[in-house]
Amino acid sequence: MRSHVLTLGLGAATLVAGCIPVQIQAPDQPIEINLNVNIRQEVIVRLERDAQELLEQNADIF
Repeated sequence: MRSHVLTLGLGAATLVAGCIPVQIQAPDQPIEINLNVNIRQEVIVRLERDAQELLEQNADIF
């Protein structure tokens, strides 16, 4: 009995929600996505690797 009431309530809620008008409007300005963070991180890692290789090749520099 309880599950029938719950099912009936969910069905009624679905029907009522289907009758509510929904308006979707596109934004006036384009969406901007900034991806500079990953590029900067990659450059730093490359510089660290290059510096490490340079120090290994020239151990007597310091």
